[in-house]
Amino acid sequence: MAERSTAAVDVADNSGDDPLTAKADKAATDGVAEAQKKAATSAEATESKAGERKNGEQPSITAPELHSGHKLARRYRLEECVTRLDGFSSWRAVDEKLRRAVGVHILPADHSRARSVLAAARSAALLGDPRFVQVLDAVEENDLVYVVHEWLPDSTELTALLAAGPMEPHDAYQLVSQVSQAMAAAHREGLSHLRLTPSAVLRSSTGQYRIRGLAVNAALRGISAERPQRTDTEAIGALLYAALTQRWPYENDAYGLSGLPKGVGLLAPDQVRAGVHRGLSEIAMRALANDGATASRQEPPCTTPDELAKAVAAMPRIRPPEPEFPLPTPPEFQRTTYQQGTYGRPQQRPAVTQPVVVPPPPLQSRAGKALKWAVSALLIAALGLGSWQIADRLLDQNKGADAPRNTQQQEPGDDDKEPTAEGKPVPVVGAYDFDPEGDGVENHDQIKNAYDGDPNTTWKTMRYDGYSKFGNLKKGVGIILDLGKVQQVAKVEVSFLGTTSVELRTAPEDASSRPDQPGGYATQASQSGTQVSLQPAKPVQTRYVLVWLTDLPSGGGGYRGEISNIKITS
Repeated sequence: MAERSTAAVDVADNSGDDPLTAKADKAATDGVAEAQKKAATSAEATESKAGERKNGEQPSITAPELHSGHKLARRYRLEECVTRLDGFSSWRAVDEKLRRAVGVHILPADHSRARSVLAAARSAALLGDPRFVQVLDAVEENDLVYVVHEWLPDSTELTALLAAGPMEPHDAYQLVSQVSQAMAAAHREGLSHLRLTPSAVLRSSTGQYRIRGLAVNAALRGISAERPQRTDTEAIGALLYAALTQRWPYENDAYGLSGLPKGVGLLAPDQVRAGVHRGLSEIAMRALANDGATASRQEPPCTTPDELAKAVAAMPRIRPPEPEFPLPTPPEFQRTTYQQGTYGRPQQRPAVTQPVVVPPPPLQSRAGKALKWAVSALLIAALGLGSWQIADRLLDQNKGADAPRNTQQQEPGDDDKEPTAEGKPVPVVGAYDFDPEGDGVENHDQIKNAYDGDPNTTWKTMRYDGYSKFGNLKKGVGIILDLGKVQQVAKVEVSFLGTTSVELRTAPEDASSRPDQPGGYATQASQSGTQVSLQPAKPVQTRYVLVWLTDLPSGGGGYRGEISNIKITS
């Protein structure tokens, strides 16, 4: 049941349609509108076979009669039906060729929406963005149309997360940031969602949000919109509103959340619940402001996902809360169930004091006195010999200091920088975790372990599932090492636990602060292994050194990088 609730496709839930979606009636999605028009022509031919429409209502279509164990294309074995609605059904299935779980939508080939579903699925498959649940196949075969997509049993629906209570500000910030950026990328390719509900958003175990049903969910339900970008933007605002308040921002209850009181209008999140982050409350209102809804206090409304993503990026970054460590509790006092006493115990008798034999003073005889004088003489001779050797060495050093100095010293000139000795260790004065394509945090509390010189302490990346290249969610993560000032870097040695691919990158010599994107650093060397020595073609002058991990070893049930030591030499 847990697997079904987190991985089933959201196409059966009719509740919670927002006002924009309810009013929409013209264009379907940005990139598949042309296919939708063709689908409408095909739908009319299909309806003529099934009978004339009465009172503008479409005749009901029966879903294909399939059963568990049925195979599609001799490959996809149906396991469990998770949705059966309006002439189509959705299944959890097994791809027997690749031995993995998948999801499948199935419609009759003569369904009025079959052509638009195929067009939407093929358009979504071309996007190839890992922030969306991927469409793997879209086929018309044996009077059936079916769409195969990824199945993510280890992810959690946003519906379940909201049922547990409002989100922390950092989690809500990550939600609106990642979802708005993903939808902005989709709209740039001409694709929209139109069914962006809490059950269409999943959070993986690494904290990454993924969106399912891009274009396909709307095509299955026959949903269209005059302004698809505005519809998706308002849906993202509703998700953020729910994350901050655990309330749905409309009067009707939906997705297990209570709606707002009737007749009061759209209240700002910080007016619904105390302690809501003021900046996130403003962002939610800017996304929801539309056609009579309550506008934000000062800023203009966001009408596209791209505008919303830029507004979120302009906010001060919200850091995750510091982990709380419980104080150790002292052990409880153990009381015995009986009274201690002497009953039944042998009586202790007073101990008999034994006479202490005092040894005679040592070396009181003539032989003892002679031995003491001999030892004293040897000690005096050893001290004299040691003092003579020390004085002789000091005289030799003074002679060496008076000798002519090396004539190859650097002559003073315009450049007053001190030369750096080759092979000398370069100290690290500070370090920062670097995760520009994710949530910006990569176990920052363990950073010092990477360069403290102790091989028993390590810095670890987060765990990534599915693929060694960070689950195909990002190109890399790393550590920025601050040398305190511009210094010469000739070699960087890195010790890993597990074979890891890594690049050495450096900031420009004139950089006044550390760059916040990978492109701000120049790649100097790359290597893979457990003990790597990264050497630029020639020594470089820089203050900021980036150790950039690009491929991770397996570990902890997924893929994770782990650095035990970093050493920089000039």
